Amino acid sequence: MTTVKANDTVLGIESFGAENAPLILLVGGTTMLSWPDALCERLAAGGRLVVRYDLRDSGASATGDPEAPDYTLRDLAADAAALVDALGGGPAHLAGIGVGGMVAQVAALDHPGAFSALTLVGTRAVAPGPVDDDLPDHNQATMGRLFSSPMPDWTDREAVAEFAAAGAEVMGNDPVAARSVATRVWDRTPGTDPQVQMANHLGMVFSRLDCAPRWRERLPELDVPTLVVHGRRDPFFPVGNGEAIARDVPGARLLVLEEAATAIRDADVAEIAAAMLALR
Repeated sequence: MTTVKANDTVLGIESFGAENAPLILLVGGTTMLSWPDALCERLAAGGRLVVRYDLRDSGASATGDPEAPDYTLRDLAADAAALVDALGGGPAHLAGIGVGGMVAQVAALDHPGAFSALTLVGTRAVAPGPVDDDLPDHNQATMGRLFSSPMPDWTDREAVAEFAAAGAEVMGNDPVAARSVATRVWDRTPGTDPQVQMANHLGMVFSRLDCAPRWRERLPELDVPTLVVHGRRDPFFPVGNGEAIARDVPGARLLVLEEAATAIRDADVAEIAAAMLALR
């Protein structure tokens, strides 16, 4: 792991594969650890240079005030394009997961020359807040269970890991895997400030960002091979959101993972990697 300065911002990155191979840039959602090691390694074995990175206010990237971020969604999109330039591997295959998928959509629209392909995992085409009438919102029963749990002591590594495992079980993800990732995120978070730790684990900064103007109506402008991956059991962004993106983006392929929720499971890594490597 290292850091790179792009768009006048320090971004934490980790690389897999040969430096002269075609670049796949993975936008964290919000930390790079949203992308499993196994998927990064499988993509690298397929002849790609894989770089995953932390969004601002997470991991090794620049940390400001998570309560009042001084940047917008479009700044995060510009970060992705600038990082491709800094790495010298463009145009790149851009992939985003969750809120990182929102960043990836806007980046591909605002900076088309920087990207040669697009993969969107478990995301939707509208910003945090009210959804369009044709899009399914968060599963309210699941959200009620999730948000009824008290927040942990964010300065306590074990308490944070237990909180993540319990939340994963509610969401339909693997609690053991979630615990492991949570401890790694905690260890990589700069300091034990509760707001910074919460931003790293929950991505709360994103709900405070200026995400205007809308971008969904621009999706038909996308002119790169696009893969949309979505878990059938996703209660946060139900699968109808992925289906809508696949309809809106010309020629997009939709890959629905029947047993998956929000996280990428080890059992699905091979299928996702093959689909990503097939994009040209």
